[in-house]
This record gives sequence, C-alpha cells and structure tokens, in this order.
Amino acid sequence: MAVAFPAMRGGRRTRYQNGWALLFLAPWLIGFLAFTAGPMLMSLYLAFTKYDLLTAPKWIGWGNFGRMFGDDPLFLQSLKVTAIYVVVGTPLSLAFALAVAVVLNRGLRGLDFYRSAIYLPSLFGGSVAIAVLWRKVFNGDGLVNQILALVGITGPSWISEPHTALGTLIALEVWQFGAPMVIFLAGLRQIPREFYEAAQVDGASRYRQFWSITMPLLSPIVFFNLTLQLIRSFQAFAPAFIISDGSGGPADSTLFYSLYLYQEGFVNFDMGYAAAMAWMLVLLAGAVVAVNFLFGRYWVHYGD
Repeated sequence: MAVAFPAMRGGRRTRYQNGWALLFLAPWLIGFLAFTAGPMLMSLYLAFTKYDLLTAPKWIGWGNFGRMFGDDPLFLQSLKVTAIYVVVGTPLSLAFALAVAVVLNRGLRGLDFYRSAIYLPSLFGGSVAIAVLWRKVFNGDGLVNQILALVGITGPSWISEPHTALGTLIALEVWQFGAPMVIFLAGLRQIPREFYEAAQVDGASRYRQFWSITMPLLSPIVFFNLTLQLIRSFQAFAPAFIISDGSGGPADSTLFYSLYLYQEGFVNFDMGYAAAMAWMLVLLAGAVVAVNFLFGRYWVHYGD
C-alpha cells in the first residue's frame, strides 16, 4: 500500500521523503556498518600491526606484508597449492557442468529430476559432512580402493600421499558442478532453435554448430560462471581442513591459502599477520577477476 504524504512544498516534501527512506534503510545500514564495514576497516588496521588477541595491537607498518614474501615459505606454499586448485579445478568443473548441460538440453525425459539430482552436490559439497564422507571414500581402505581391488589394483591412501591428496580435493570441487550446470542449462534453453536449423541446412556438423553457435551465444554465461567459480575456489577451506585434520598435510600439499590464514589467526594467534593475509587474498582474487574482465572483451559476445 502506498504511503500518503501530507501536502507540503517541494523542498520540504523531498526532505520528508528522504527521512522516511533513511528510516526504512536504517536496519540494513546499521547491520552493514556493524558487521561488514566496521570489521573490514578494523582488519585493515590490524594488518599493519602485531596483534595476538591478548595484548594491545602494536603498529609495525608493512612488516606483515614483508614477512609474507621474504620470511615465510609456508605462505608461498599456500599460494602454490591454491593456484593449482584454482587453475585445474575451475576449468574442469565448468567443463563438466557445460557437458552435462548440453546433454540435458536435448530434451531427456524426467529433466526436472536429473537437474535436481545433479544440483544436490552443490548444496552439500562445501559442508563438513561431505568432506568427512570424501575422506572415507579416498582413505586407504575406502570405497575407491575397494573398487580398484576388484580388478586387482592396489590403490594408495589417496589423502595420505602428497602427490594425490590435492587431487582428491580437486575431484571434490569438480563433483560440485551442479550450480554452474543449472545456469548453463538455462542459457542453452534461451538459444533460438532457428540458428541450429539454419546451420543444418548449410551442412554444419554438430561440432561446428557447438563452436560457431552455442559457445558465442553462451559466452556471457560462461563468463559469469567463470567469475563466480574463481572467487569460490580462492575461498576454499572446509574440505582441506577436514581431510587434513587442519594441518594442510601431508607435507603441506593441501595447505590452502584460507587454511593457512586460519592457522595463523586462530592457532598461532598471530591475528595481525592473518589480517594482512586476508587483505592480500582480496587483492589477489580481485586481480584475477580483473584480468578475467579485461580479457573477457575479446571472447565474450553480447547481443550488440
């Protein structure tokens, strides 16, 4: 129901309306300042201090940032692990999502059921329960090795070997392709069938149709999913924490950036260094997304 404002002059009426607007916005503004902007500014200050949660912060300037790249090999290791996870896991997840979306777009019976079933892992994939289940599946006597034993293959303890532990986390990331798949499917269903019919008349193969029609028209959706998946991959924490018991092992092979940040802040109580790492993560993720936007102009095709 519309709010009836009393008759008044223009300037006074505008101030009156602005007052009502601020009143309705006040709960959100208070929450934003108290729980988002305030903590962000505080963490920015702590990033330039030495702070252990027990004593007052001590200003050290750029010391925390200098420590990252000069005196902390674990920081560089966490960057390396996270980079591998992002570079390998993100494209694989999107590729699986697009492939399944293309198959489902062909008009299978029970489409709603398949779409819901495939989307479920995305709902639970980041949970502690799924991480525990994943650990059991890839353990030395887990389901994967039991299946391999049926064909005479003795599998390793996947989560205990440095050269395979990260691969199990990447597999978990790929398994959660349901969310981008639903978005891809929605985009595919918006492509007019007339384009494909005209291409068939011209003798274009399915391969040619996919790369000349589907991908150009779907490129904004690919760009959207890629941006979301990149940000999500940089924030990965729970699977590595559960599978490695919070240590990032074996041999720091699953020491994700966010996991190392947690260790520094809540295990070593070096909150100043953890705050600096958090802001460095913001800068790194922002730089990657910015590069994605920069190169997007060369391969993303919009209606105009």
